[in-house]
Amino acid sequence: MKKTVRFLIGVAVVAGMVAGGCYAAGDKAKTAAKEQDKKAVAVIQSKSDSHVTGEATFREEGGKVNLEVMIVGAEPGPHAVHLHEKGDCTAPDGASAGGHWNPTHENHGKWGTAPFHHGDIGVIDVGADGKGTLTLTTDLWTIGGAPETDVVGKAVIVHAKADDFTTQPTGNAGGRIACGVVELAKK
Repeated sequence: MKKTVRFLIGVAVVAGMVAGGCYAAGDKAKTAAKEQDKKAVAVIQSKSDSHVTGEATFREEGGKVNLEVMIVGAEPGPHAVHLHEKGDCTAPDGASAGGHWNPTHENHGKWGTAPFHHGDIGVIDVGADGKGTLTLTTDLWTIGGAPETDVVGKAVIVHAKADDFTTQPTGNAGGRIACGVVELAKK
């Protein structure tokens, strides 16, 4: 009888350890899935009497953020796209979004060529149909991370002209023709 009780206790202990291990492995899988699911979106709306609309989607995976900006209703040609410091698109001209997001206090420039700041996304080329797409992948941004890297709460601004990548602090990109606040995506 004592051997049977010891055996049953041993089985219960092993079962508990296995179940605990499975639970821990399940938690790790859930955590990894959450990290892969980090997504933020900015719905881009017209400003300054333009007809530009669109969406900017940020996805964080593997320590990098992938951005895809898609716009419609823009004049054909190049248009600068920047991240601005305030997630506020209430002003008719987009001025409520403040200046370019620049947590590192660098000069304005071209992404990937020093100096540049975190808000220097680039130029979107718009076709004759008024549509354009721009993509960027970086490890300088996060979704929900430290304030100096977090894109959530910033504004995506589309400008009337191309960025010259040298004029300080704006790249001589012209007026703000569209704006969208970066928000965590709802699941």
